[in-house]
Amino acid sequence: MTLPFPEDWNHALVVVAHPDDPEYGMAAAVAKWTREGKRVTYVLASSGEAGIEGMDPEEAGPVREEEQRRSGAQVGVRELVWLDLPDGDLADSPTLDEALRQVLDAYPAEVVVTTYGGPEFEPGLPNQPDHIAVNEALAEILAGKSVWLFENGPAPTHHVLVEDEDVQAAIRALAEHQVYLSVLDPATPVKTQARAQVYRSVARSREDNRVHFRLMDQS
Repeated sequence: MTLPFPEDWNHALVVVAHPDDPEYGMAAAVAKWTREGKRVTYVLASSGEAGIEGMDPEEAGPVREEEQRRSGAQVGVRELVWLDLPDGDLADSPTLDEALRQVLDAYPAEVVVTTYGGPEFEPGLPNQPDHIAVNEALAEILAGKSVWLFENGPAPTHHVLVEDEDVQAAIRALAEHQVYLSVLDPATPVKTQARAQVYRSVARSREDNRVHFRLMDQS
């Protein structure tokens, strides 16, 4: 049994390691929040420049940034902040904590949402070190502060009820990562990949659709 996600807030930061991270799990919730008038800002630690196989990072970074801008627009997010840290090396970046502290001060929010920080999503499916680094840094920085901190992943404590229009917006958002997804799985159309991933990430039943989150800290 999970609890309803808090609603008494105005601004949320979605803080992730790479472009497309918001779309792998939480975009339907973001679509609902912005549709209801809440402000959501995306904070991306890197440009995902190492994430497109066969493409030079100097070319891939701008491609992935533009795909993320189009993706955010699909769910009502037009405020994106890039920290310009190295993709694939966030765990060893001495500036990660300071960059996050600065952006949290510059964009005060009542809610911070990030990706899962555990070692495995499930047995045999390891998490990425960049995701873990961002998650752990946020937990340390926000300890003792009056901010709701949630992660999107296994063992949820809370849920956001979303409408089908939010789910469809999330599919469109993930499909905006056209170049990334077409290289990731050349044999499967991008829209098909996006639909399958979003449907896996949203708990869908006859009664409702839910996006799940786990409360990491509440001070």
